[in-house]
Amino acid sequence: MDREFLIDLFADFGPVTIRKMFSGYGISADGTNFALSLRAGLYLRADEVTIPSFEAEGSKPFQYQTRAKTVTVNSYWQLPARLFDDSEELAEWARAALAAAQRAKVKKRPKKTKKA
Repeated sequence: MDREFLIDLFADFGPVTIRKMFSGYGISADGTNFALSLRAGLYLRADEVTIPSFEAEGSKPFQYQTRAKTVTVNSYWQLPARLFDDSEELAEWARAALAAAQRAKVKKRPKKTKKA
């Protein structure tokens, strides 16, 4: 998938930023990365709230091979193929992925330490 295709694909979602990443692109909105376009396909950010929707569609989490093993990245799940033909529903999934990425950002914020 090239940059122009991705911009068109997410048009109903709204403006996205596409940056080169690994073997493809990172896709973000409002400074938050919520999707990856890689040789293996298009993956959306997922969490405990959204993973059941991906499972219901028969989607799988992103995986890659190292020399020793297969690594599963449970925070990115493959976009169901039917959504490539339904831009309105794809926009809903993209909004859910952005929300999942924003929830993950909140969880990762470091705790403030008290100064003596």
